[in-house]
Amino acid sequence: MRKGIHPEYNEVTVECACGAKFATKSTMALAKTEICADCHPFYTGKQKVLDTEGRIEKFKKKFGNSYTAPVKKSNK
Repeated sequence: MRKGIHPEYNEVTVECACGAKFATKSTMALAKTEICADCHPFYTGKQKVLDTEGRIEKFKKKFGNSYTAPVKKSNK
């Protein structure tokens, strides 16, 4: 690599809006984020499905509930 053209690669602490902190490496001096794995609804299990236009019901009406039912594995 050529000397003097690459930014410094240092260890930084990333702070989330929820207060969580974790260490990583980056070229930025200070890193802040609005959402992380500790507060994101997908990772915390608090995710909500909003169906304002009836898309889920329309799908179930078209394909039935058996299409979305989990597949049972056979024990052989």
